[in-house]
Amino acid sequence: MTFRIIFSAALAAIFLTAAPVEAALAASSGMAMAAGKPTATAGDIEISGPFARATLPGAPAGGGYLTLSNEGRTADKLVSASSPAAGTVSLHVMSMNGSVMQMRALPDGLDIPAGATVKLTPDGLHLMFEHLKGPFVEGKTVPVTLRFQKGGEITVQLSVLGIAAKGPAAAGGSIAGMNM
Repeated sequence: MTFRIIFSAALAAIFLTAAPVEAALAASSGMAMAAGKPTATAGDIEISGPFARATLPGAPAGGGYLTLSNEGRTADKLVSASSPAAGTVSLHVMSMNGSVMQMRALPDGLDIPAGATVKLTPDGLHLMFEHLKGPFVEGKTVPVTLRFQKGGEITVQLSVLGIAAKGPAAAGGSIAGMNM
C-alpha cells in the first residue's frame, strides 16, 4: 500500500509541475493564448494543441492537455470526457499549497466563457486519465471524446509527447517556450 502511494505521488510529480492556483484561474478566465490552429471544432469551441505525456509502463494515470477557444457569443461548458485508453477521464485542476501539490476534480465541468480561451496544461487545468489500459507511448496518439453542453460531442487525438513535455511544437519553431 505504501509503495502504491509513493509511486502515485512520484508519477503525479513527473507529469504535473508546480504552479499557483492563479495560473489555472487565469487560464479559465480567458487570459491564456491559443496553441496554434484549431485541430477540431465542436459548435463554437475550437480545439487546438491536443497532447498527452508519455507514461511509464504500469502507470495508473496520465494527463491530457489542449486549448479550448470559444468563438461564439454564448458560454459553453466542457461537461465530461472519455477515452478507450482509460477506465475514466475526468477534469482536474492542480495547485500548490506551500510545498504540497494538490489535485481536485471538477465534477461540474469546465466553463468556457463567450470569447474566451481556456488552456489545459501540465501545471493547472487538465484531463486526468485514470486506470490506464496501457502506457501512453511517445509518438502514438490517444483518442479522447469531449462532451460540451452546447457544442455536442467530438473525438480528438492527443499526440503523445515525451514524459516531461510542456506542449506540442508551436508556430515559428518553438517548443514549450524555447526558441529554436
